[in-house]
Amino acid sequence: MELEKEYDAIVVGSGISGGWAAKELCEKGLKTLVLERGRDVKHVTDYPTAQMAPWEFETRLLENSSFRASSPVQSNSPAYTEATKHFFVDDSEHPYLQEDPFFWIRGYQVGGRSLTWGRQCYRWGPMDFEANIKDGVSIDWPIRYKDLEGWYSYVEKFVGISGEKANLRQLPDSHFLPGIPLNCLESHFSQQVEQKFSDRKVIPIRVANLTAEHNGRGPCMYRNLCNRGCIFGGYFSSNSATLPAAEATGNMFLRPNSIVKKILYDADTKKATGVIVVDSKSKEEIVFKSKIIFLNASTIATASILLNSKSEHFPDGLGNSSGQLGHNLMDHFSTPGTTAEFDGFDDLYYSGRNPGGIYIPRFRNVDNETQLPFKRGYALHGKAQRQNWSNIKAEGFGKDLKEKITKPGKWQIWIGAIGETLPNYNNRVEIDETQVDSWGIPLTRIHFQYGENELAMMDDAISESEKMLKESGFSNIRSFRSKMTPGLTIHEMGTARMGRDPKTSVLNAHNQMHDVKNIFITDGSCMTSSASQNPSLTYMALTARACDFAVKQLKEGAL
Repeated sequence: MELEKEYDAIVVGSGISGGWAAKELCEKGLKTLVLERGRDVKHVTDYPTAQMAPWEFETRLLENSSFRASSPVQSNSPAYTEATKHFFVDDSEHPYLQEDPFFWIRGYQVGGRSLTWGRQCYRWGPMDFEANIKDGVSIDWPIRYKDLEGWYSYVEKFVGISGEKANLRQLPDSHFLPGIPLNCLESHFSQQVEQKFSDRKVIPIRVANLTAEHNGRGPCMYRNLCNRGCIFGGYFSSNSATLPAAEATGNMFLRPNSIVKKILYDADTKKATGVIVVDSKSKEEIVFKSKIIFLNASTIATASILLNSKSEHFPDGLGNSSGQLGHNLMDHFSTPGTTAEFDGFDDLYYSGRNPGGIYIPRFRNVDNETQLPFKRGYALHGKAQRQNWSNIKAEGFGKDLKEKITKPGKWQIWIGAIGETLPNYNNRVEIDETQVDSWGIPLTRIHFQYGENELAMMDDAISESEKMLKESGFSNIRSFRSKMTPGLTIHEMGTARMGRDPKTSVLNAHNQMHDVKNIFITDGSCMTSSASQNPSLTYMALTARACDFAVKQLKEGAL
Protein backbone atom coordinates (compact mmCIF):
# COMPACT_ATOMS: atom_id res chain seq x y z
CA MET A 1 0.00 0.00 0.00
CA GLU A 2 1.12 3.55 -0.68
CA LEU A 3 1.73 5.08 2.73
CA GLU A 4 0.70 8.62 3.47
CA LYS A 5 2.34 10.64 6.23
CA GLU A 6 -0.80 11.75 8.09
CA TYR A 7 -3.59 9.57 9.46
CA ASP A 8 -6.60 9.75 11.71
CA ALA A 9 -5.03 7.18 14.04
CA ILE A 10 -1.76 5.36 14.61
CA VAL A 11 -1.67 1.98 16.35
CA VAL A 12 1.73 0.90 17.66
CA GLY A 13 1.88 -2.90 17.73
CA SER A 14 -0.16 -5.60 16.02
CA GLY A 15 -0.52 -8.22 18.76
CA ILE A 16 -3.69 -9.07 20.63
CA SER A 17 -4.56 -5.55 21.79
CA GLY A 18 -3.08 -3.79 18.74
CA GLY A 19 -5.07 -6.02 16.41
CA TRP A 20 -8.24 -5.12 18.26
CA ALA A 21 -7.42 -1.41 18.14
CA ALA A 22 -6.86 -1.67 14.38
CA LYS A 23 -10.17 -3.48 13.85
CA GLU A 24 -12.25 -1.11 15.95
CA LEU A 25 -10.74 2.14 14.66
CA CYS A 26 -10.91 1.04 11.02
CA GLU A 27 -14.50 -0.19 11.32
CA LYS A 28 -15.43 3.17 12.84
CA GLY A 29 -14.11 4.91 9.74
CA LEU A 30 -10.67 6.13 10.81
CA LYS A 31 -7.74 5.96 8.39
CA THR A 32 -5.41 3.97 10.61
CA LEU A 33 -1.69 3.29 10.33
CA VAL A 34 -0.62 0.09 12.11
CA LEU A 35 3.09 0.05 12.92
CA GLU A 36 4.79 -3.27 13.64
CA ARG A 37 8.49 -3.39 14.43
CA GLY A 38 8.88 -6.92 13.07
CA ARG A 39 8.41 -8.59 9.71
CA ASP A 40 5.11 -9.21 7.96
CA VAL A 41 3.33 -12.51 8.60
CA LYS A 42 0.30 -13.23 6.44
CA HIS A 43 -2.34 -15.66 7.62
CA VAL A 44 -1.90 -19.18 6.18
CA THR A 45 0.84 -18.37 3.67
CA ASP A 46 3.45 -17.42 6.28
CA TYR A 47 3.09 -20.44 8.57
CA PRO A 48 5.95 -22.50 7.07
CA THR A 49 5.94 -25.31 9.65
CA ALA A 50 2.18 -25.67 10.12
CA GLN A 51 1.95 -28.88 8.07
CA MET A 52 5.38 -30.36 8.72
CA ALA A 53 5.81 -33.80 10.28
CA PRO A 54 8.36 -34.36 13.09
CA TRP A 55 10.76 -36.21 10.81
CA GLU A 56 10.96 -33.18 8.50
CA PHE A 57 12.80 -31.17 11.16
CA GLU A 58 16.55 -31.43 11.64
CA THR A 59 16.16 -32.28 15.34
CA ARG A 60 13.01 -34.39 14.78
CA LEU A 61 11.51 -32.06 17.45
CA LEU A 62 13.41 -33.97 20.11
CA GLU A 63 15.25 -32.25 22.94
CA ASN A 64 18.22 -30.66 21.29
CA SER A 65 20.10 -27.50 22.20
CA SER A 66 21.62 -26.84 18.79
CA PHE A 67 18.95 -24.38 17.65
CA ARG A 68 18.69 -22.62 21.04
CA ALA A 69 22.21 -21.20 21.30
CA SER A 70 21.45 -17.77 19.85
CA SER A 71 18.37 -17.26 22.02
CA PRO A 72 19.15 -18.19 25.64
CA VAL A 73 16.16 -16.13 26.85
CA GLN A 74 13.47 -16.86 24.26
CA SER A 75 14.21 -20.59 24.26
CA ASN A 76 13.00 -20.80 27.87
CA SER A 77 9.43 -20.32 26.69
CA PRO A 78 7.51 -23.64 26.64
CA ALA A 79 6.25 -22.64 23.20
CA TYR A 80 9.76 -22.32 21.75
CA THR A 81 10.74 -25.29 19.58
CA GLU A 82 12.44 -25.83 16.26
CA ALA A 83 8.94 -25.62 14.75
CA THR A 84 8.09 -22.24 16.30
CA LYS A 85 11.36 -20.38 16.84
CA HIS A 86 10.72 -18.14 13.82
CA PHE A 87 7.91 -16.51 15.84
CA PHE A 88 10.34 -15.46 18.60
CA VAL A 89 13.02 -12.78 18.41
CA ASP A 90 16.68 -13.65 18.22
CA ASP A 91 18.14 -12.61 21.58
CA SER A 92 21.46 -11.64 20.04
CA GLU A 93 19.73 -9.01 17.91
CA HIS A 94 17.39 -7.64 20.59
CA PRO A 95 19.34 -7.15 23.83
CA TYR A 96 17.97 -5.75 27.07
CA LEU A 97 19.37 -5.37 30.59
CA GLN A 98 18.34 -7.59 33.52
CA GLU A 99 18.96 -5.80 36.79
CA ASP A 100 17.20 -8.81 38.29
CA PRO A 101 16.70 -12.03 36.30
CA PHE A 102 13.68 -11.53 34.04
CA PHE A 103 12.95 -13.42 30.83
CA TRP A 104 11.33 -10.97 28.41
CA ILE A 105 9.67 -13.18 25.79
CA ARG A 106 9.09 -11.27 22.57
CA GLY A 107 7.51 -11.98 19.19
CA TYR A 108 8.42 -9.27 16.70
CA GLN A 109 6.24 -9.89 13.67
CA VAL A 110 2.80 -8.91 12.45
CA GLY A 111 0.49 -10.59 14.94
CA GLY A 112 3.09 -10.45 17.69
CA ARG A 113 2.59 -13.00 20.44
CA SER A 114 -1.02 -13.65 19.39
CA LEU A 115 0.53 -16.38 17.22
CA THR A 116 2.01 -18.19 20.22
CA TRP A 117 -0.20 -17.29 23.18
CA GLY A 118 -1.78 -19.92 25.45
CA ARG A 119 -5.35 -18.89 24.42
CA GLN A 120 -6.94 -19.26 27.88
CA CYS A 121 -9.67 -16.60 28.18
CA TYR A 122 -11.32 -15.62 31.47
CA ARG A 123 -13.26 -12.58 32.56
CA TRP A 124 -12.19 -10.72 35.62
CA GLY A 125 -14.93 -10.39 38.23
CA PRO A 126 -16.16 -7.62 40.53
CA MET A 127 -13.77 -8.67 43.30
CA ASP A 128 -10.75 -8.21 41.00
CA PHE A 129 -11.51 -4.58 40.22
CA GLU A 130 -12.21 -3.86 43.91
CA ALA A 131 -9.24 -5.74 45.36
CA ASN A 132 -6.76 -2.88 45.64
CA ILE A 133 -9.03 -0.57 47.59
CA LYS A 134 -10.32 -3.35 49.85
CA ASP A 135 -6.84 -4.70 50.62
CA GLY A 136 -5.21 -1.29 50.88
CA VAL A 137 -2.69 -2.28 48.21
CA SER A 138 -1.57 0.24 45.59
CA ILE A 139 -4.34 2.47 44.15
CA ASP A 140 -7.96 1.84 43.23
CA TRP A 141 -9.04 0.86 39.74
CA PRO A 142 -11.03 3.70 38.10
CA ILE A 143 -13.51 1.18 36.66
CA ARG A 144 -15.58 -1.71 37.95
CA TYR A 145 -16.78 -4.96 36.40
CA LYS A 146 -20.06 -3.37 35.28
CA ASP A 147 -18.08 -0.92 33.14
CA LEU A 148 -16.46 -3.78 31.24
CA GLU A 149 -19.20 -6.43 31.32
CA GLY A 150 -20.80 -5.45 28.00
CA TRP A 151 -17.41 -5.12 26.31
CA TYR A 152 -16.43 -8.61 27.45
CA SER A 153 -19.55 -9.87 25.67
CA TYR A 154 -18.72 -7.82 22.59
CA VAL A 155 -15.23 -9.24 22.11
CA GLU A 156 -16.20 -12.80 23.10
CA LYS A 157 -18.77 -12.96 20.33
CA PHE A 158 -16.06 -12.12 17.80
CA VAL A 159 -13.19 -14.16 19.28
CA GLY A 160 -15.02 -17.44 19.88
CA ILE A 161 -14.32 -19.00 23.28
CA SER A 162 -15.02 -22.64 24.05
CA GLY A 163 -16.22 -23.30 27.57
CA GLU A 164 -19.07 -24.03 29.96
CA LYS A 165 -21.02 -21.88 32.38
CA ALA A 166 -20.03 -22.38 36.02
CA ASN A 167 -22.05 -19.70 37.87
CA LEU A 168 -19.12 -18.60 40.05
CA ARG A 169 -18.94 -15.21 41.72
CA GLN A 170 -15.17 -15.02 41.33
CA LEU A 171 -15.20 -16.02 37.64
CA PRO A 172 -18.08 -14.55 35.60
CA ASP A 173 -19.29 -16.66 32.70
CA SER A 174 -18.65 -15.67 29.10
CA HIS A 175 -20.49 -16.16 25.81
CA PHE A 176 -19.35 -19.66 24.93
CA LEU A 177 -19.05 -22.00 22.03
CA PRO A 178 -19.49 -25.64 23.13
CA GLY A 179 -16.76 -26.56 25.59
CA ILE A 180 -14.01 -29.09 24.98
CA PRO A 181 -15.15 -32.09 27.08
CA LEU A 182 -13.11 -33.36 29.99
CA ASN A 183 -11.70 -36.85 29.53
CA CYS A 184 -12.60 -39.69 31.91
CA LEU A 185 -9.91 -38.96 34.52
CA GLU A 186 -10.49 -35.20 34.42
CA SER A 187 -14.21 -35.84 34.94
CA HIS A 188 -13.41 -38.15 37.86
CA PHE A 189 -11.19 -35.51 39.44
CA SER A 190 -13.85 -32.83 38.91
CA GLN A 191 -16.54 -34.93 40.60
CA GLN A 192 -14.32 -35.87 43.53
CA VAL A 193 -13.18 -32.31 44.21
CA GLU A 194 -16.70 -30.93 44.14
CA GLN A 195 -17.89 -33.67 46.51
CA LYS A 196 -15.08 -33.20 49.03
CA PHE A 197 -14.29 -29.47 48.82
CA SER A 198 -17.30 -27.19 49.04
CA ASP A 199 -15.30 -24.08 48.14
CA ARG A 200 -13.88 -25.18 44.80
CA LYS A 201 -14.88 -26.39 41.37
CA VAL A 202 -13.04 -28.09 38.49
CA ILE A 203 -14.24 -26.87 35.10
CA PRO A 204 -13.06 -27.20 31.47
CA ILE A 205 -10.47 -24.64 30.45
CA ARG A 206 -11.98 -21.66 28.67
CA VAL A 207 -9.95 -21.38 25.52
CA ALA A 208 -9.99 -19.43 22.23
CA ASN A 209 -9.95 -22.63 20.17
CA LEU A 210 -13.07 -22.99 18.07
CA THR A 211 -15.17 -26.11 18.61
CA ALA A 212 -17.35 -25.01 15.71
CA GLU A 213 -16.99 -22.77 12.66
CA HIS A 214 -17.18 -19.19 13.87
CA ASN A 215 -17.18 -15.94 11.89
CA GLY A 216 -15.65 -17.73 8.91
CA ARG A 217 -12.86 -19.34 10.93
CA GLY A 218 -12.17 -22.86 12.14
CA PRO A 219 -13.10 -25.18 13.58
CA CYS A 220 -10.10 -26.42 15.54
CA MET A 221 -8.68 -29.69 14.20
CA TYR A 222 -7.24 -30.74 17.58
CA ARG A 223 -3.73 -31.07 16.22
CA ASN A 224 -2.17 -29.11 19.12
CA LEU A 225 0.17 -27.39 16.68
CA CYS A 226 -1.28 -23.95 17.47
CA ASN A 227 2.04 -22.19 18.04
CA ARG A 228 3.09 -22.85 14.45
CA GLY A 229 0.20 -20.73 13.16
CA CYS A 230 -3.15 -22.30 12.28
CA ILE A 231 -4.05 -22.56 8.59
CA PHE A 232 -7.64 -23.36 9.60
CA GLY A 233 -8.07 -20.24 11.74
CA GLY A 234 -8.95 -22.67 14.50
CA TYR A 235 -7.73 -20.33 17.21
CA PHE A 236 -7.90 -16.59 17.62
CA SER A 237 -4.95 -14.47 16.52
CA SER A 238 -4.55 -10.99 15.08
CA ASN A 239 -3.50 -12.57 11.79
CA SER A 240 -6.58 -14.78 11.45
CA ALA A 241 -9.24 -12.45 12.86
CA THR A 242 -8.79 -8.78 13.78
CA LEU A 243 -6.29 -7.65 11.14
CA PRO A 244 -8.27 -9.19 8.25
CA ALA A 245 -11.37 -7.43 9.63
CA ALA A 246 -9.48 -4.14 9.72
CA GLU A 247 -8.07 -4.66 6.23
CA ALA A 248 -11.53 -5.41 4.83
CA THR A 249 -12.62 -1.82 5.62
CA GLY A 250 -10.00 -0.32 3.32
CA ASN A 251 -8.97 1.96 6.17
CA MET A 252 -5.93 0.07 7.45
CA PHE A 253 -2.38 0.85 6.37
CA LEU A 254 0.00 -1.75 7.77
CA ARG A 255 3.73 -1.01 7.92
CA PRO A 256 5.99 -3.83 9.16
CA ASN A 257 9.68 -3.32 10.02
CA SER A 258 8.80 -0.04 11.74
CA ILE A 259 10.38 0.56 15.14
CA VAL A 260 8.75 3.42 17.05
CA LYS A 261 11.58 5.44 18.56
CA LYS A 262 9.57 8.15 20.27
CA ILE A 263 6.27 9.99 20.30
CA LEU A 264 6.23 13.65 19.27
CA TYR A 265 4.54 16.18 21.56
CA ASP A 266 3.28 19.71 20.96
CA ALA A 267 3.48 21.77 24.15
CA ASP A 268 1.09 24.42 22.80
CA THR A 269 -1.78 22.04 22.10
CA LYS A 270 -0.73 19.57 24.83
CA LYS A 271 -1.22 16.76 22.35
CA ALA A 272 0.89 14.14 20.65
CA THR A 273 1.35 14.93 16.97
CA GLY A 274 2.82 11.67 15.73
CA VAL A 275 5.70 9.24 16.01
CA ILE A 276 9.29 8.91 14.87
CA VAL A 277 9.84 5.51 13.27
CA VAL A 278 13.14 3.82 12.48
CA ASP A 279 12.89 1.49 9.50
CA SER A 280 14.46 -1.72 10.80
CA LYS A 281 15.95 -2.54 7.40
CA SER A 282 17.26 0.80 6.11
CA LYS A 283 17.56 2.49 9.55
CA GLU A 284 15.97 5.56 7.98
CA GLU A 285 13.96 7.76 10.38
CA ILE A 286 10.45 8.66 9.26
CA VAL A 287 7.79 10.83 10.91
CA PHE A 288 4.14 9.80 10.77
CA LYS A 289 1.44 12.11 12.12
CA SER A 290 -2.05 11.41 13.41
CA LYS A 291 -4.91 12.79 15.46
CA ILE A 292 -4.86 9.98 18.03
CA ILE A 293 -2.34 7.31 19.00
CA PHE A 294 -2.99 3.88 20.49
CA LEU A 295 0.06 2.39 22.18
CA ASN A 296 -0.09 -1.42 22.06
CA ALA A 297 3.56 -2.38 21.85
CA SER A 298 3.24 -4.65 24.95
CA THR A 299 3.83 -3.71 28.57
CA ILE A 300 7.60 -3.32 28.68
CA ALA A 301 8.00 -1.94 25.16
CA THR A 302 5.23 0.62 25.62
CA ALA A 303 6.82 1.92 28.83
CA SER A 304 10.20 2.09 27.09
CA ILE A 305 8.80 4.14 24.19
CA LEU A 306 7.21 6.64 26.57
CA LEU A 307 10.31 6.88 28.77
CA ASN A 308 12.36 7.60 25.65
CA SER A 309 9.89 10.29 24.51
CA LYS A 310 11.36 13.02 26.68
CA SER A 311 10.91 16.73 26.19
CA GLU A 312 11.30 19.97 28.07
CA HIS A 313 7.77 19.53 29.43
CA PHE A 314 8.20 15.84 30.23
CA PRO A 315 11.87 15.36 31.22
CA ASP A 316 11.12 11.96 32.80
CA GLY A 317 9.14 10.51 29.93
CA LEU A 318 6.02 11.51 28.03
CA GLY A 319 2.95 11.73 30.25
CA ASN A 320 4.93 10.98 33.40
CA SER A 321 3.91 13.85 35.67
CA SER A 322 2.87 11.22 38.24
CA GLY A 323 6.29 9.59 38.31
CA GLN A 324 4.57 6.20 37.94
CA LEU A 325 5.53 5.47 34.34
CA GLY A 326 7.56 2.26 34.15
CA HIS A 327 6.74 1.24 37.72
CA ASN A 328 4.45 -1.46 39.17
CA LEU A 329 5.52 -4.16 36.70
CA MET A 330 3.69 -7.44 37.37
CA ASP A 331 3.86 -10.99 35.99
CA HIS A 332 1.94 -13.98 37.30
CA PHE A 333 3.92 -16.76 38.91
CA SER A 334 3.38 -20.20 37.40
CA THR A 335 6.17 -22.42 38.71
CA PRO A 336 4.44 -24.49 41.42
CA GLY A 337 2.99 -27.73 40.12
CA THR A 338 2.04 -31.26 41.06
CA THR A 339 1.86 -34.53 39.17
CA ALA A 340 0.18 -37.78 40.18
CA GLU A 341 -0.84 -41.17 38.80
CA PHE A 342 -4.15 -43.00 38.87
CA ASP A 343 -4.92 -46.71 38.94
CA GLY A 344 -7.99 -47.30 36.83
CA PHE A 345 -9.65 -46.48 33.52
CA ASP A 346 -7.13 -48.81 31.87
CA ASP A 347 -9.65 -49.63 29.15
CA LEU A 348 -10.24 -46.00 28.24
CA TYR A 349 -8.35 -43.54 26.10
CA TYR A 350 -9.17 -40.26 24.35
CA SER A 351 -9.53 -39.10 20.78
CA GLY A 352 -7.20 -36.56 19.24
CA ARG A 353 -4.99 -34.01 20.97
CA ASN A 354 -6.79 -31.78 23.41
CA PRO A 355 -5.98 -28.04 23.52
CA GLY A 356 -8.16 -27.84 26.63
CA GLY A 357 -7.89 -29.38 30.07
CA ILE A 358 -9.05 -28.51 33.57
CA TYR A 359 -9.24 -25.20 35.39
CA ILE A 360 -9.82 -24.64 39.10
CA PRO A 361 -10.85 -21.01 39.60
CA ARG A 362 -9.47 -19.08 42.54
CA PHE A 363 -10.86 -20.37 45.84
CA ARG A 364 -8.60 -18.60 48.34
CA ASN A 365 -9.70 -15.31 49.97
CA VAL A 366 -12.96 -15.38 48.05
CA ASP A 367 -15.31 -15.20 51.04
CA ASN A 368 -12.67 -14.39 53.67
CA GLU A 369 -13.72 -17.40 55.70
CA THR A 370 -10.15 -18.22 56.76
CA GLN A 371 -7.06 -16.29 57.78
CA LEU A 372 -4.29 -16.99 55.31
CA PRO A 373 -0.70 -15.71 55.26
CA PHE A 374 -1.25 -13.96 51.92
CA LYS A 375 -3.63 -11.61 50.13
CA ARG A 376 -5.56 -12.46 46.95
CA GLY A 377 -5.28 -15.91 45.40
CA TYR A 378 -4.34 -18.22 42.56
CA ALA A 379 -6.00 -20.46 40.01
CA LEU A 380 -4.94 -23.95 39.00
CA HIS A 381 -4.95 -25.48 35.55
CA GLY A 382 -3.85 -28.83 34.20
CA LYS A 383 -4.47 -31.89 32.10
CA ALA A 384 -4.88 -35.65 32.50
CA GLN A 385 -3.54 -38.06 29.92
CA ARG A 386 -2.11 -41.52 29.44
CA GLN A 387 1.63 -41.70 29.91
CA ASN A 388 3.78 -42.33 26.90
CA TRP A 389 4.19 -45.83 25.57
CA SER A 390 6.84 -47.11 27.96
CA ASN A 391 7.90 -50.09 25.85
CA ILE A 392 8.81 -48.19 22.70
CA LYS A 393 12.34 -49.67 22.86
CA ALA A 394 11.14 -53.14 23.78
CA GLU A 395 12.86 -56.10 22.24
CA GLY A 396 11.00 -58.76 20.29
CA PHE A 397 9.35 -59.49 16.99
CA GLY A 398 5.91 -59.82 15.46
CA LYS A 399 2.70 -59.96 17.49
CA ASP A 400 4.37 -59.85 20.91
CA LEU A 401 6.39 -56.74 20.01
CA LYS A 402 3.36 -55.02 18.54
CA GLU A 403 1.37 -55.57 21.72
CA LYS A 404 4.21 -54.22 23.84
CA ILE A 405 4.67 -51.01 21.91
CA THR A 406 0.98 -50.22 21.44
CA LYS A 407 0.02 -50.39 25.11
CA PRO A 408 -0.09 -46.93 26.73
CA GLY A 409 1.14 -46.25 30.23
CA LYS A 410 -0.89 -45.37 33.32
CA TRP A 411 -3.12 -42.35 33.59
CA GLN A 412 -1.30 -39.28 34.87
CA ILE A 413 -2.40 -35.77 35.81
CA TRP A 414 -0.52 -32.53 36.28
CA ILE A 415 -1.73 -29.33 37.93
CA GLY A 416 0.01 -25.96 37.81
CA ALA A 417 -0.71 -22.68 39.59
CA ILE A 418 -1.27 -19.24 38.08
CA GLY A 419 -0.93 -16.75 40.93
CA GLU A 420 -1.63 -13.07 41.36
CA THR A 421 1.31 -10.71 41.79
CA LEU A 422 0.75 -7.58 43.85
CA PRO A 423 1.74 -4.25 42.30
CA ASN A 424 5.07 -3.04 43.66
CA TYR A 425 6.61 0.35 42.84
CA ASN A 426 10.11 -1.13 42.91
CA ASN A 427 9.33 -3.64 40.15
CA ARG A 428 9.99 -1.41 37.21
CA VAL A 429 11.26 -0.68 33.72
CA GLU A 430 13.93 1.94 32.96
CA ILE A 431 15.91 2.95 29.90
CA ASP A 432 19.70 3.12 29.84
CA GLU A 433 20.78 5.94 27.55
CA THR A 434 24.44 4.90 27.76
CA GLN A 435 23.71 1.68 25.88
CA VAL A 436 21.73 1.53 22.65
CA ASP A 437 20.57 -1.19 20.30
CA SER A 438 21.32 -1.60 16.59
CA TRP A 439 18.82 1.15 15.76
CA GLY A 440 20.23 3.71 18.20
CA ILE A 441 17.43 3.28 20.74
CA PRO A 442 18.31 3.10 24.48
CA LEU A 443 18.25 -0.37 25.98
CA THR A 444 15.51 -1.34 28.42
CA ARG A 445 16.50 -2.26 31.97
CA ILE A 446 14.18 -4.46 34.03
CA HIS A 447 13.97 -4.72 37.84
CA PHE A 448 11.62 -7.42 39.15
CA GLN A 449 11.38 -9.75 42.14
CA TYR A 450 8.49 -11.74 43.57
CA GLY A 451 7.54 -10.67 47.09
CA GLU A 452 6.69 -12.52 50.28
CA ASN A 453 3.00 -12.57 49.34
CA GLU A 454 3.71 -14.44 46.11
CA LEU A 455 6.11 -16.87 47.82
CA ALA A 456 3.53 -17.74 50.48
CA MET A 457 0.92 -18.29 47.79
CA MET A 458 3.23 -20.70 45.94
CA ASP A 459 3.52 -22.88 49.06
CA ASP A 460 -0.24 -22.91 49.51
CA ALA A 461 -0.84 -23.85 45.87
CA ILE A 462 1.36 -26.92 46.25
CA SER A 463 -0.21 -27.94 49.55
CA GLU A 464 -3.78 -27.63 48.27
CA SER A 465 -3.01 -29.40 44.99
CA GLU A 466 -1.58 -32.37 46.87
CA LYS A 467 -4.59 -32.42 49.19
CA MET A 468 -7.11 -32.47 46.33
CA LEU A 469 -5.27 -35.22 44.48
CA LYS A 470 -4.92 -37.38 47.57
CA GLU A 471 -8.61 -37.02 48.41
CA SER A 472 -9.49 -37.94 44.81
CA GLY A 473 -7.67 -41.26 44.91
CA PHE A 474 -4.42 -40.45 43.10
CA SER A 475 -1.06 -41.98 43.98
CA ASN A 476 2.63 -41.20 43.53
CA ILE A 477 1.90 -37.53 44.14
CA ARG A 478 4.94 -35.36 43.48
CA SER A 479 5.23 -31.58 43.62
CA PHE A 480 7.79 -29.25 42.16
CA ARG A 481 8.62 -25.64 42.79
CA SER A 482 11.75 -24.69 40.95
CA LYS A 483 13.10 -21.20 41.33
CA MET A 484 11.13 -19.37 38.69
CA THR A 485 12.67 -16.63 36.60
CA PRO A 486 9.97 -13.94 36.33
CA GLY A 487 8.66 -13.22 32.86
CA LEU A 488 8.12 -16.82 31.86
CA THR A 489 4.37 -16.70 32.45
CA ILE A 490 4.40 -14.01 29.73
CA HIS A 491 1.67 -12.03 31.48
CA GLU A 492 3.54 -8.73 31.92
CA MET A 493 1.29 -5.99 33.26
CA GLY A 494 1.54 -2.56 34.84
CA THR A 495 4.04 0.26 34.00
CA ALA A 496 1.35 2.77 32.86
CA ARG A 497 -1.49 2.03 35.23
CA MET A 498 -5.05 3.30 35.18
CA GLY A 499 -6.31 5.35 38.12
CA ARG A 500 -8.59 8.11 39.30
CA ASP A 501 -5.91 10.63 40.28
CA PRO A 502 -3.39 12.05 37.75
CA LYS A 503 -0.93 12.39 40.64
CA THR A 504 -0.77 8.62 41.16
CA SER A 505 -1.58 7.11 37.77
CA VAL A 506 -0.78 7.45 34.07
CA LEU A 507 -4.19 6.68 32.53
CA ASN A 508 -7.80 7.53 33.32
CA ALA A 509 -10.87 5.27 33.28
CA HIS A 510 -10.92 5.23 29.45
CA ASN A 511 -7.25 4.22 29.02
CA GLN A 512 -6.52 7.82 28.06
CA MET A 513 -3.34 9.50 29.28
CA HIS A 514 -4.05 12.08 31.96
CA ASP A 515 -1.32 14.35 30.60
CA VAL A 516 -1.72 13.80 26.85
CA LYS A 517 -5.37 13.35 25.96
CA ASN A 518 -4.96 11.95 22.46
CA ILE A 519 -2.82 8.98 23.57
CA PHE A 520 -4.53 5.76 24.62
CA ILE A 521 -2.82 2.67 26.06
CA THR A 522 -4.70 -0.64 26.11
CA ASP A 523 -2.02 -3.31 26.26
CA GLY A 524 -0.90 -4.86 29.56
CA SER A 525 0.70 -1.55 30.60
CA CYS A 526 -2.66 -0.18 31.71
CA MET A 527 -3.37 -2.78 34.41
CA THR A 528 -3.64 -1.54 37.98
CA SER A 529 -3.52 -5.05 39.50
CA SER A 530 -3.05 -8.52 38.04
CA ALA A 531 -5.84 -10.80 39.41
CA SER A 532 -5.26 -14.54 38.97
CA GLN A 533 -6.94 -14.96 35.58
CA ASN A 534 -5.08 -14.92 32.28
CA PRO A 535 -5.28 -11.26 31.19
CA SER A 536 -5.63 -11.22 27.39
CA LEU A 537 -9.44 -11.20 27.29
CA THR A 538 -9.42 -8.15 29.55
CA TYR A 539 -6.95 -6.36 27.25
CA MET A 540 -9.32 -7.00 24.34
CA ALA A 541 -12.36 -5.67 26.20
CA LEU A 542 -10.49 -2.58 27.42
CA THR A 543 -9.26 -1.92 23.88
CA ALA A 544 -12.71 -2.10 22.30
CA ARG A 545 -14.10 0.16 25.02
CA ALA A 546 -11.29 2.72 24.67
CA CYS A 547 -11.64 2.81 20.89
CA ASP A 548 -15.35 3.54 21.20
CA PHE A 549 -14.61 6.40 23.60
CA ALA A 550 -11.72 7.79 21.52
CA VAL A 551 -13.69 7.91 18.27
CA LYS A 552 -16.63 9.63 19.97
CA GLN A 553 -14.27 12.18 21.49
CA LEU A 554 -12.62 12.74 18.13
CA LYS A 555 -15.94 13.28 16.35
CA GLU A 556 -17.06 15.68 19.08
CA GLY A 557 -13.90 17.74 18.63
CA ALA A 558 -12.60 16.98 22.12
CA LEU A 559 -9.37 15.55 20.72
